[in-house]
Amino acid sequence: MALIKEGIEKVRAFELPGGIWGDGDSVAAPRQVLVKWSSCWGDKFYQVYVNGRYAGTTLDCDQRKMVVQTPISLESPVRIEVFATEACDASIDFSDEVSQPAGQSGRVRIDFLRRQDLPADSTAQIYFDNGSGEIDYDNPLTDRAIRIWPAWQDKAGFGMSRFGIGDFGYESAAAAGFGCGSFGRGLFGLDADTIEWLSPALQAGEYKFAVKITDGEGNESNSETGQITVEPPAKPAERLNVTSFDRQTNTLILGVR
Repeated sequence: MALIKEGIEKVRAFELPGGIWGDGDSVAAPRQVLVKWSSCWGDKFYQVYVNGRYAGTTLDCDQRKMVVQTPISLESPVRIEVFATEACDASIDFSDEVSQPAGQSGRVRIDFLRRQDLPADSTAQIYFDNGSGEIDYDNPLTDRAIRIWPAWQDKAGFGMSRFGIGDFGYESAAAAGFGCGSFGRGLFGLDADTIEWLSPALQAGEYKFAVKITDGEGNESNSETGQITVEPPAKPAERLNVTSFDRQTNTLILGVR
């Protein structure tokens, strides 16, 4: 991983005011946050990520603050992270290497291998039990069926000869190859890619999910998960102010306005 976590501390985020009232109270500027930090590195650039997504890079090695855009959310907190990086990597988006906070929003991620033995005309639907313990197969969670093979080139066919040479079946022109997709989780080569689905936000509880795959002739195959515990985060605190801070004991006391 090209991002460096060590040596960066005292990361602070300040909501920028869009205006000041006569009594000194401020009106927050929507989505504008000033991020400041301290670092022991003198030869590194810095990148800021908001909820796991790239938000910007410093212009040089001395910069220790940046204004970033944040989502407007009243239901979940916003996570801001600062990483150091080498100058040669400063312009690269490493969002794929930063952990995503999907699990903190009460959502469930389901993924399964797109195996070559699945029919070319097959589709998948996702179901769950809504906390009852019994899967409700009458009401799918997906708006429409997921096509396992969106393009015919993805599916390997009879013979599997070199692309553009054979006559029978499909030629695997766009199929995942060695090291692509879900590398290390399934078979090497064409069985290396996955299909991923993210649920809507769910209430706290325990849920079971199921994936039903149906081919063009109506044949079905079901696969159910075990119990999955969902614990949505608490709503972020609002209208807090600093009542006092003791430097000797490093104790901060907050009050509610």
